[in-house]
Amino acid sequence: MRRLRAERGWSQEYLANECGLNRTYLSAVERSEQNISIDNLYRVAQGFGVESWTLLKAE
Repeated sequence: MRRLRAERGWSQEYLANECGLNRTYLSAVERSEQNISIDNLYRVAQGFGVESWTLLKAE
């Protein structure tokens, strides 16, 4: 998620607005301090305009 956000030049605030999620929640997920639910993974994927599984690929 962090890599894709950085590639697009998006701030955490912008991504949070696109997804309808709290910025501090997304920040905690990026730092692996909090696990993301399937529902929120879907919301993040929708915000990015990608399929959910692409956020789970190891690269």
